Amino acid sequence: MTPLLWKDYQKEVPDNHYFFVRSCIRQTFFPGAEAALLDILRNSLGLDIFEDRRHTTCTGIAYHCDLVPLETIMTVIARQLSLMTEAGYRHLLVSCVTSFGIYLEMLDMWQHHPEMLEQTREALWKSTRRTFELPTALVHTSDLIYHLRKPIADRSPHRLVDKSTQRALRVVDHVGCHYAKIFPAGGFGGAEFPSVLSGLAETFGGEMVDYPERRHCCGFGFRHYMLQENRGYSVSNSRIKFESMEAFAPDLILTNCPGCNMFLDRWQYTLAEMSGKTYDGEGKGIPVLSHEELAALMLGRDPWTLGLQMHQVQLEPLLDKIGIAYQARQKYSMVEGVAGVPREPGVLKVSFE
Repeated sequence: MTPLLWKDYQKEVPDNHYFFVRSCIRQTFFPGAEAALLDILRNSLGLDIFEDRRHTTCTGIAYHCDLVPLETIMTVIARQLSLMTEAGYRHLLVSCVTSFGIYLEMLDMWQHHPEMLEQTREALWKSTRRTFELPTALVHTSDLIYHLRKPIADRSPHRLVDKSTQRALRVVDHVGCHYAKIFPAGGFGGAEFPSVLSGLAETFGGEMVDYPERRHCCGFGFRHYMLQENRGYSVSNSRIKFESMEAFAPDLILTNCPGCNMFLDRWQYTLAEMSGKTYDGEGKGIPVLSHEELAALMLGRDPWTLGLQMHQVQLEPLLDKIGIAYQARQKYSMVEGVAGVPREPGVLKVSFE
């Protein structure tokens, strides 16, 4: 690919002043990730990131499951934008890949069908007496972390390198479908060459592995998981990816979608219980991290404050390779409502101190 053609795959990302909207799945399954993201952006990099506690879910999962009609989700998105407008911001920072795809879809629809934009403005006014302006920049959090990867790396005490051998750790990435495939021009690298995760890992010193099913769906698929009868489709999609990456012996799976992060982590446990097989050489599974979690670890954040104990596949083997210190006995002491330690899985190897 020539340098001139590569310009078509780039994205303009403002340096500062963002209105931030959270992810439902991220908050539920990996609650430390967004707190770490805000800490990095605000306290490590000194950025202006504003959040309004009145913002709600985008209803994207229900929309893709045909439970929420188009007119409703357009009005919900308009209300989010009205909060941004009221706060005086025009750059929208989105945590969830599903939400990111939803916002791109609504903005594209309103651009090509201005009558639908006017209908949405009218529906929002009638229901809430609110008005809104369109964002001048729509940025996913992985876009911003990628954009700021060099300043973050310059502040990082750690590298994606095995401290005992000095070998670059092998990273396989999984870029969320709703980041790269719905509106390819909305992200770095488009659908064919998404660089938002590979560029981040390489900046931290990791070695990227181009495995055959790199662009295959993680298995979420919304209705493929939401309906219990369809979950076989979901887990089988994840299995395809694990089997594809297994031969390359990756040290880490890196994601930018909260749903992908959850499924690539937790289906490893499920598949181990179903088949007795794991996809690493030691029976421990392949650790999975999101872009926020990786950046936070590289910057020296405590793994348990970050919430890595919420992962099904334990992160200690990866932490040991990098040389990140942790207090093993503190792992579950910070999780409210947990008495002692969780029950040990039947197949996936874990260590409880």
